[in-house]
Amino acid sequence: MGVSRKCVKTWIDRYEAEGEAGLGNRSSRPRSTPTRTSAQVEGQIVALRESERVGRDEISVRLGVPARTVSRVLVRHGIPPLSMLDPITGVLIRASRATTVRYEHPTPGALVHMDVKKLGRIPDGGGWRAQGPGAPHLRPHNRKRIGFDYIHSLIDDHSRLAYSEALPDETGATCAAFLSRALDYFASHGITDVKRLMTDNAFAYKYSLREVCAARGNITQVFIKPHCPWQNGKVERLNRTLLAEWAYRRAYTSNDQRTDALAQWLNHYNTERRHSSLGGLPPISRLPK
Repeated sequence: MGVSRKCVKTWIDRYEAEGEAGLGNRSSRPRSTPTRTSAQVEGQIVALRESERVGRDEISVRLGVPARTVSRVLVRHGIPPLSMLDPITGVLIRASRATTVRYEHPTPGALVHMDVKKLGRIPDGGGWRAQGPGAPHLRPHNRKRIGFDYIHSLIDDHSRLAYSEALPDETGATCAAFLSRALDYFASHGITDVKRLMTDNAFAYKYSLREVCAARGNITQVFIKPHCPWQNGKVERLNRTLLAEWAYRRAYTSNDQRTDALAQWLNHYNTERRHSSLGGLPPISRLPK
C-alpha cells in the first residue's frame, strides 16, 4: 500500500479498538504543550497591541518574547494585522493600496520625499478626546472655526531620517522655506548631498521649490503620477505614523501643547524608535558617522 509498517499498525489498532469510527481523521495536535506561552504573557501581548497598536517587533522587544511567538499569539486571538486597521481608531478596514515595486536607494540623500498633511487645530481646553464629545464648547451652536495646521515633512529614502514642522499654511513660500530648513536639518546629521526630491503634483511643489533646489546643489525634482499617492509611500507612511503616535496618541488640552510635542517625538523617531524596514534599528543607525 506504500505506507510504513508503523502506519499500518496504528490503523489496525484503531479499527480493533473502535471499529470504523476509529478510522476517521484526527488532529495531530499533542495532548499537552508544556512549552506554550503562558496565559499571562499572552494577555500582556494582546493588551499591548490593543492599547498602543504597535507591531510584533516592538512588542517582542518590550516583553522579551520572540517576534514569531507574538505573531502566533495575535493570530490565535483573532487579532488582524496592523495594515488592516485604521491607524487612529483601530477599527478593521480594508487595507490601503500599495505599489507592487518596493525600492530603497543605496545611500542617504540619493532621494528624499516631501509631503504635507492637513490637521485640525485643537481648541483651548482640549477637543473631544480631552473633554468628551458632549463638552459645551464643542456643541455645534458653540463651536468656533479654528482652522487647520499643515504638517510639512521631509524623509530620506535610505535612512528614513525625518523632519517635520506644523505650519499655518501650504503656500509656495511656506513650502520653500520649510524645505530649506529641512535640508539644513539633514545636513546637520551628515546628509549634505541630496540628489533628488520626490513630491506630488501640488502647484506649490511644482513652481515654488525650484530656487531652493537650484541653490542646494541643483537637486532634481521628481513628481509622482497624479492621483497615485502610494508612489510617494515613504512619506505617506510617515504621515500615518505621525497621526497615530504623535497627534492622536494622547489627549492634548491646547493646540500649542500638541505642536510643542512634535520636536520631542521626532527626536524619538529618529534616534530611538525601532523601524521594521531597518531591521529593528532607528534611522540614525544608517547615517554617516
